[in-house]
Amino acid sequence: MNPRTECVLQADGVKVHFPVRGSSGTALVKAVDGVSLQLSAGKTLAIVGESGCGKSTLAYALMGMATLSAGQVLLDGQPLAAGTRAERLTLAQRVALVYQDPVSALNPKMRLAQSIAEPLAIQGWDATRQRARVKELMDLVGLPASYADRTPNALSGGQKQRVVIARALALSPKVLVLDEPVSALDVSIRSQILNLLVSLQQQLGLAYLFISHDLSVVRHIADDLLVMYLGTVVEQGQADAVFAQPQHPYTQALMSAIPLPDPRAQRQRSKILLSGELPSPLNPPTGCPFVSRCPMKLAQCAEQRPLLQATASGAQVACLALPTTSA
Repeated sequence: MNPRTECVLQADGVKVHFPVRGSSGTALVKAVDGVSLQLSAGKTLAIVGESGCGKSTLAYALMGMATLSAGQVLLDGQPLAAGTRAERLTLAQRVALVYQDPVSALNPKMRLAQSIAEPLAIQGWDATRQRARVKELMDLVGLPASYADRTPNALSGGQKQRVVIARALALSPKVLVLDEPVSALDVSIRSQILNLLVSLQQQLGLAYLFISHDLSVVRHIADDLLVMYLGTVVEQGQADAVFAQPQHPYTQALMSAIPLPDPRAQRQRSKILLSGELPSPLNPPTGCPFVSRCPMKLAQCAEQRPLLQATASGAQVACLALPTTSA
């Protein structure tokens, strides 16, 4: 099998439910409710949706950091196991997380070289091997060797994120989970970090799980797209196809809000405004999770939950109002 098409991460029917106690008793929050996906080596799968849709919870489940209520996660075809310390140490060599905020991700008292070497020290690398690997990683992410003794407060936001990325790469993982990796950065720095991520992926054959609410950023980096709403997947497919021809009404609304570089085109485009608020995950709709805000809803949408079905566009869409194909 071509290594760049090898499936390195797979989720089958993943659910993450947890109880929440309130004044009226205990309710079940379905943070992630039956998500399946595949991520291939050298590819980027972006997960998008409004705040509270379950993006980050899904990512933590895929890393073994959230307990599954149902379903399974496979890494390199093997069930993810992260129970014992030995299993967690093994997992850390295969999948790593790049946090949203590099400031909170770094210990302000640790020097840059110490921060990058932290995963190596946990794995028991000796000091000589750590120094050599840190030097290699700093060069890889574009940090001068002279920065090794600096603390985070002596670095810019972009430099801090380069440190976080270097630390994530320390053990040569196959998968990087990128949780809003540029949202805390200035606009002028975002493109530099995105270009770095693209370059690293090409050099190392990394698979990226990219979580974001910024569709302009997603359009720049994603190969495939998964759109979440209230813990479920409403549309998934190749990113170019979904951006060019979004099918689900929720995806259409998200795409209509993307700023266009041409002011004239921006003025001519109609922005789709959804009525109503995002339902509470404590009390989701009975049928389609999007029914309370959908401009295309049918009578059966209130009772029947749609399943993902292939459409003529090539995407899979969970919508009873759309024609599907057996392809």
